[in-house]
Amino acid sequence: MRTTGGFVTQQHGKRAGMIAYFDCLSGISGDMFLGALVDAGLAVEDLSAAIGKLGIEGLGVTAEKVTRLGMAATKVNVVAPHEHVHRHLKDIEKIIDSSTLSDGVKSLAKRIFARVAEAEAKVHGHPVEKVHFHEVGALDSIADIVGAAAGLELLGIEKCYFSPIAVGSGTVKMAHGVLPVPAPATAELLSGIPVAQSEEKGELATPTGVAIAGEISCGFGGMPAMTVRGGGSGAGSRQGEKTPNILRVIVGETSSDKTAKKVTVIEAAIDDMTGEALGYAREAIFAAGALDVYITAISMKKGRPAHLVTILTAEKDREQVMEALFAETTTFGARYSEWRRETLDRRVVEVESEWGSFRVKIGSRAGRDVSVAPEYEDVRKIAAERGLPFRHVYSVLAERAREEIEPQA
Repeated sequence: MRTTGGFVTQQHGKRAGMIAYFDCLSGISGDMFLGALVDAGLAVEDLSAAIGKLGIEGLGVTAEKVTRLGMAATKVNVVAPHEHVHRHLKDIEKIIDSSTLSDGVKSLAKRIFARVAEAEAKVHGHPVEKVHFHEVGALDSIADIVGAAAGLELLGIEKCYFSPIAVGSGTVKMAHGVLPVPAPATAELLSGIPVAQSEEKGELATPTGVAIAGEISCGFGGMPAMTVRGGGSGAGSRQGEKTPNILRVIVGETSSDKTAKKVTVIEAAIDDMTGEALGYAREAIFAAGALDVYITAISMKKGRPAHLVTILTAEKDREQVMEALFAETTTFGARYSEWRRETLDRRVVEVESEWGSFRVKIGSRAGRDVSVAPEYEDVRKIAAERGLPFRHVYSVLAERAREEIEPQA
């Protein structure tokens, strides 16, 4: 296996693109998340070995089969040396950066911790760098967060979706005293996340669990379309009184159901910018989150030559894309509308060639591969390093890719 970005893809034409749906009817915590991954097929030995890459002697995990209100699940327990240490965010980031974990795992783990630090800072009115992590900075939570990032990579899960999160009710005892559920930091982390009503008393959603979900989720709601390949349940420490205290995960491949998706199209006509300035604006708009940006030559009133800037973006990114458009162009206004579109399912694999490995982008529809193409950046790099014509390198790599992943008629 090789990594592209933060998660694992498969070599030699094997399918990647795995997705996971987490059912948070009984909340979510770090140990429940790890238990769900292990119950879904992640070897606990591999998970413990990944956590061991942090270089903290004695830190690891074990797993056991348990039941919660008659439902079988896996309980993951952190094995950690006893300590009394209150760490700052920079201390935790140093531990992660000094590890031998992959760059993708390091990045994800640090982003999750940053979420928690920002929530704690807002709740207590301190700068982020002054926040002491208390419970969340304990070794068991470091293992939970790093284990979550590593576990997703080990299972090859690229996208995660979640149900609304049940948070519980009543009060919970913490380092700062007895606090209402959800506790202040958890409530801050839940900002923008839908929650589910629950009759269970106590804390069902922990800061660690909510931070993990908030960082990795591609959406909250019902189960996405997928071809189910497996699943599992991770147990919390309590039994639960009305609902089993488990976090269920369903793992599968992206469904072949190609229902048209929505995209926001933004347009602005501009007649007073140079080509160089428009080129710079185009890159800035891409950086703001646009899916595509293209510029068309047009003629405006009184025969003035001009350019039409057309932007495709997800609705959730429209505001920041619009900000980039206004900041980097001279337009005084832009129009936008919602369009529907269909796309091929995409995945990336690595293939070996006489010049080393290169990435191949594969497009599929209705479960069938219909398009195979070498990644431009890899072709360009090989051509430059070898002093070969781009067209020649592309032709050779395209043929090699087709030998490994033959499009299906």
